[in-house]
Amino acid sequence: MSGPTRQYPRYAHEAAVTIRLPGVEHHGRTKNVSRGGLCAEFLDPIALGSDVEIDLQLVFDDDQHSEPLRLPGRVVWCTEFDEAHQVGVMFKPLDADLAQYITMFLRFLDDGTKPTRSQRRQTLDKRFD
Repeated sequence: MSGPTRQYPRYAHEAAVTIRLPGVEHHGRTKNVSRGGLCAEFLDPIALGSDVEIDLQLVFDDDQHSEPLRLPGRVVWCTEFDEAHQVGVMFKPLDADLAQYITMFLRFLDDGTKPTRSQRRQTLDKRFD
């Protein structure tokens, strides 16, 4: 029996994330991101129900970061995990511009992990050279 269908697909990628609360910032890395929210790992816990601002940044091969994409959110869960904390954040309703930006952000993540058929064939062919 399969589980419930998710409203938005998740992209299991590591992006830099900063969660901003009044007077404090938490820096971490995402575990996955979707159009509806994210899961990220932080050193410290973040209180459930906290309204937050989230800055997402792509991380490139040379450890350079994109400009941050700032989104409104709410912490919906937080659990201790391997001497850190995994935090689930639901994005609040986004205006048209932010919705377009998160879609582009996710498209970039998606494009970065799905090799084309020709790339797959090349990898397969190299195994038999």
